[in-house]
Amino acid sequence: MKRNHRMREDLSDVPDWLKKKKYPHKKEYLSGKKICPPPITGKETLTSLINDTFLAYNSARLREGCRLFAEKMLGANVTVGMSLAGALTPAGLGCATVIPLINAGFVDWIVATGANMYHDMHFAFNMHPRVGTHLADDADLRKNDIVRIYDVFLEYSDSLMATDEILRNILRSPEFQKEMGTAEFYYILGRYMDEWEKKTKQKNVSILAAAYRTAVPVYTSSPGDSTIGMNIAGVELEGNKLRINPSVDVNETTAIVLEAKRSGGKSAVFLVGGGSPKNFMLQTEPQIQEILRIKEVGHDYFFQITDARPDTGGLSGATPHEAVSWGKIDPDALPDAVVCYLDATVALPLIVHYALSSHKKRALKRLYFKRGEYLEKLVREYFAHNK
Repeated sequence: MKRNHRMREDLSDVPDWLKKKKYPHKKEYLSGKKICPPPITGKETLTSLINDTFLAYNSARLREGCRLFAEKMLGANVTVGMSLAGALTPAGLGCATVIPLINAGFVDWIVATGANMYHDMHFAFNMHPRVGTHLADDADLRKNDIVRIYDVFLEYSDSLMATDEILRNILRSPEFQKEMGTAEFYYILGRYMDEWEKKTKQKNVSILAAAYRTAVPVYTSSPGDSTIGMNIAGVELEGNKLRINPSVDVNETTAIVLEAKRSGGKSAVFLVGGGSPKNFMLQTEPQIQEILRIKEVGHDYFFQITDARPDTGGLSGATPHEAVSWGKIDPDALPDAVVCYLDATVALPLIVHYALSSHKKRALKRLYFKRGEYLEKLVREYFAHNK
């Protein structure tokens, strides 16, 4: 009792000018969850660990991103686009994270580097990369027919060159002898990967195969910038008639985003890494507003995992606030925009686990088969605004 009495005496010593000072937003600023997490016991679920313990710095951004994805972006009326940059498939993230999202209906369309899709094929062919070390002697690796992606090892002859050989034979097939966009290209290629999964007695190891089965369109913004593009160029020298038309991709992806909005729904972007896939996914809104002169306001939800800094001016590190100035993000949606500065190999498995454990599967939108319909609507609206 004496101690409490003493405490009251201490409080009574507060100067009158401090007592009378008004702080109009103080309670609002201090309305957040109290930082006093329970001790970790080892019995927690991952979801509870993230919710209860990830309270500050990038752990807090990860928690915010997990909740944004699971609680808002996965709404039935939201169309979710996912971009994939960086060496994700060689590290196994295709099998572990992207395919489960596709199968759960949590991703409706994808923009990925051609390199990610090239290395994805190794898995369908049962030519899996191996755990290696970043401390290896690269000259010795070269002598021993090994290439490395940091600490991932691949066989040069029996993986890379073998994949090239199979791919070129596929590209010579009659269905590839025409001009097309990358969504059609990957859909046909995905059918072959689905067949290869069955041939090698594997299941859910190839993104392309999973996207084919679920009709999730996959795009590559720079189709010549990968070993897939190199092989396409190689067979062109033989007289192959395959031509990839990037304008098809620009118009199809724009049509997907516009339809998401015009149908009364929302558009969400889940950006893993930056680079060309990030820009290609986000440029759909400037394409609508700036180029096609159709009234629009930007994507509704924005969640990015990146290790790039914003202050160097590169797109990979550009924030959603900066994207507002370009019309890429709805300014009213900034409370629903999260950037998490983490390695995707750490963050993505946690996000996928959180989403799958806290949200039921969504009905597949099967957007690949709706590209023509959406494109017709885009054309009609374009001419209605540009008479």
